[in-house]
Amino acid sequence: MSKRQYDEDDVRVRPGKGSRPRTRIRPAHEDAVEGFVVAVDRGRYTMLVEPEPSRGSKRKGPQRRLVVAMKARELGRKGIVVGDRVALVGDVSGRPDTLARVVRVEPRTSMLRRSADDTDDTDGIERPIVANADQLVIVTALADPPPRPRMIDRILVAAFDAEIDTLLCLTKSDLAPPEELVSLYEPLGVPHVVVHKGGSLDELRDHLVGRLSVLVGHSGVGKSTLVNALVPDANRAVSHVNAVTGRGRHTSTSAMALELPEGGWIIDTPGVRSFGLAHVSVETVLAGFPDLVEGTVECPKGCTHLGDDCALDAWVAAGNADSHRLESLRRLLASREGGADDVRRDPDPTT
Repeated sequence: MSKRQYDEDDVRVRPGKGSRPRTRIRPAHEDAVEGFVVAVDRGRYTMLVEPEPSRGSKRKGPQRRLVVAMKARELGRKGIVVGDRVALVGDVSGRPDTLARVVRVEPRTSMLRRSADDTDDTDGIERPIVANADQLVIVTALADPPPRPRMIDRILVAAFDAEIDTLLCLTKSDLAPPEELVSLYEPLGVPHVVVHKGGSLDELRDHLVGRLSVLVGHSGVGKSTLVNALVPDANRAVSHVNAVTGRGRHTSTSAMALELPEGGWIIDTPGVRSFGLAHVSVETVLAGFPDLVEGTVECPKGCTHLGDDCALDAWVAAGNADSHRLESLRRLLASREGGADDVRRDPDPTT
């Protein structure tokens, strides 16, 4: 029996680790197209892509379309939320069963966020809600369920932190008068609109046209009903308020951006029962009261502006600012320390 002759095909050679040098240089993706995130669902992002002129031609490319995409690995743990403007590569045709890739998140003009301090295992982690909004519409019912000023206060603080304009939208005015709640926020200069089922929404539309507005409020206040009236083909699910608990059901399960027929966008968000503010500092809240800032010069170091040693009392007593403004400031500062604003924990809507 002859001895077998071996050649190079019988030898396995494993390539060395240095055969392909690693680099941190990422591709520029200069051919990426711009997209506007309108919905997020379990790691898939739906975005609107506007038509762009084709290269070397004055004719436009594909018409505006919805494109589904996933996040590129190079973005790491960077979050993407509704309202983000991103760069897309891959199949951006919008055809069924196609998937593009998000390779860049453009700089944000604003970020509305809340802390996750509404659960028993508080982790204090910030939860981004929407990006690039320039108006926050606080939707609250005047009855059924009753208004919760403490919740409104906390949402206002989040708006101050994000530097977003605010609008108070009071629904169900056919069930209760709005004057008492309106007077509570007049010292803050928060504009308001009052609506009821079947009534005109013209005043509300005037505030929304040409803007990117996010609607926030607890469950059952009528956000989805408003959205369906403002955007007839939105088809957002609606529900009733539980007669036993006084709470509404979470009929909107995810944030979604919807284009208004008159121009502009609204972002409908799921109803919330609390709005954590662990990420907001005292200084941020105080910045929303420029008429009171100078009065804090004489405050002791680390003053919370809630105790008897605060210099703001003397500042207001000397006639330098309105006492109602100081009351509003302290109410907002106190709201930072609050927990979940659940109707079963807080049956009195005026507290």
